[in-house]
Amino acid sequence: METVEGARAVRDEDSFDVPAVDRWLRTHTDLPDGPPEVRQFSGGASNLTYLLRYAGRDLILRRPPAGTKAKSAHDMGREYRIQAGLAPVFPYVPRMVAHCTDTGLLGSEFYVMERIAGTIPRRSELGVELTPEQTRQLGFTLIDTLVALHQVDPAQAGLADLSRGDGYVERQVHGWSERYRKAKTWNVGGAEKVMTWLEANRPADVGSRVIHNDFRLDNVVLDPADPLKVVGVLDWELATIGDPLMDLGSGLAYWVQADDDWAFRRFRLQPSDAPGMITRDEIVDYYCEQTGVERGNWAFYEVFGLFRLAVIAQQIYYRYHHKQTRNPRFKNLWLPVNLLERRCRQIIRQA
Repeated sequence: METVEGARAVRDEDSFDVPAVDRWLRTHTDLPDGPPEVRQFSGGASNLTYLLRYAGRDLILRRPPAGTKAKSAHDMGREYRIQAGLAPVFPYVPRMVAHCTDTGLLGSEFYVMERIAGTIPRRSELGVELTPEQTRQLGFTLIDTLVALHQVDPAQAGLADLSRGDGYVERQVHGWSERYRKAKTWNVGGAEKVMTWLEANRPADVGSRVIHNDFRLDNVVLDPADPLKVVGVLDWELATIGDPLMDLGSGLAYWVQADDDWAFRRFRLQPSDAPGMITRDEIVDYYCEQTGVERGNWAFYEVFGLFRLAVIAQQIYYRYHHKQTRNPRFKNLWLPVNLLERRCRQIIRQA
């Protein structure tokens, strides 16, 4: 979900029966007369996102990629439920409109929500004109938003049943290690030293809170009237109940800053290196100060976040490598996988 200007014509392989969706939607909400203009938002490698533009009202439709069979990997009902539950206690989620369980309509479940108007920072641009001082302020505001999420009581949001109990850190280390081994191809490292180190150094859970699991600059919406204010947090498909420091570590894996080496900066996905932006160390210190959580063995969370990102990239590349997708954007994803593994080993040596 991004600015309306970022939406494009729907690709043939991602098209759907617009009149059928329009008829279904009108049974759940009042809409202006006439069919919607439909556009598709680019970016991302998972769920598909569309703009349904009616006269005076913009809606967003989310559905899995065409041909997806495993509901657990693209659970529209879960994503819808999490945002609906958070809405009364965390004011940054989009307002849900309706969830469709009839897979006969689009070939999968899907849901529709209100569009949050505003600016979304992208790979190289904040999207707004800010001084270095304002950019620094925006960085702290971003972390304040994450702190607010981690203060949500899962039971108050009706999401306590998503928790699997103690042992979140242990399950994550084992799970992501297993995913990497299954997705490994000949052109990436084995990462066995990294996985062994994570297993030997994993701390106990520091808490059990609602976590986003993909908290980044390009998943927030800035107020169009005040770009230093966050008005929305998007893309909740990975959200769950878990350890908040694991959430912070996973988010900071994407945080490429101005003094990082050229290779790491080459693969940045968000403008976290904008002049004035706060650094990873400042983020960790500020987060711990605001929450009262001890920084502890931060190297573990940093390595875990980077390794997890490497696994995500490798899983996508695995699909391309085995011709399960032909999207040319995925052709060279094995390169950042190797880069992330090397960065993990560097941090381990210094720990």
